[in-house]
Amino acid sequence: MNEKVSALLNEQVNKEFYSAYLYLDMANFYTQKGLDGFANWYEIQAKEEQDHAMLMYQYLQNNGEKVTLEAIAKPDKNFETLMDPLTAGLEHERYVTSLINNIYAAAIEVNDYRTTQFLDWFIKEQGEEEKNSMDLITKMELFGDDARSLYMLNSELAARVYSAPSLTL
Repeated sequence: MNEKVSALLNEQVNKEFYSAYLYLDMANFYTQKGLDGFANWYEIQAKEEQDHAMLMYQYLQNNGEKVTLEAIAKPDKNFETLMDPLTAGLEHERYVTSLINNIYAAAIEVNDYRTTQFLDWFIKEQGEEEKNSMDLITKMELFGDDARSLYMLNSELAARVYSAPSLTL
C-alpha cells in the first residue's frame, strides 16, 4: 500500500474514534436535558463511528499495514441550545466527508483501486450521514419549539436501533 494512503487511513482510524467521543458528548448533553431519544440517536451514532474506525483498522491490517493508535482528543464543543449539537453534528459530518474524499483522491493518484473500492462504501455512508443530520435539523426547526412536537420527535429518535455495517473486507 502506498505510504501516503496508509498514513491517511491510519489518521482516519483515530478521527473516527474522535467522532465517537464527540457523539457521546452530544448524547450526554441530551441526557442532561431529559431527551433520552436524542441521546439514543447520538449513542447509536457513536457506535457507528467506532465501527467505521474498526473497518479501517481491519483494512489496514489485512493489507499488512501497521496501525498506530493516537490519543483521542476531548470534544471541544460547548452546547447551550437543543439545536447546537444538531448543527455541530452536520458540520462534523461534512468535515469527515472531506477527509474521506482526500483519502480517495490520494488512492486514485497512485492507482490504488482496492482502496478506492473499499472507500466507496464510506462515500455512500457519508452521503447518508449528512442527509440524516440535515433531516434532524429540519425537524427540529419545524417542531422543536412546541413541547408536544418535541416529545414526539424525541420518541421517534428513541425508537432508532443500532445495526452493524454490512461492508465485507
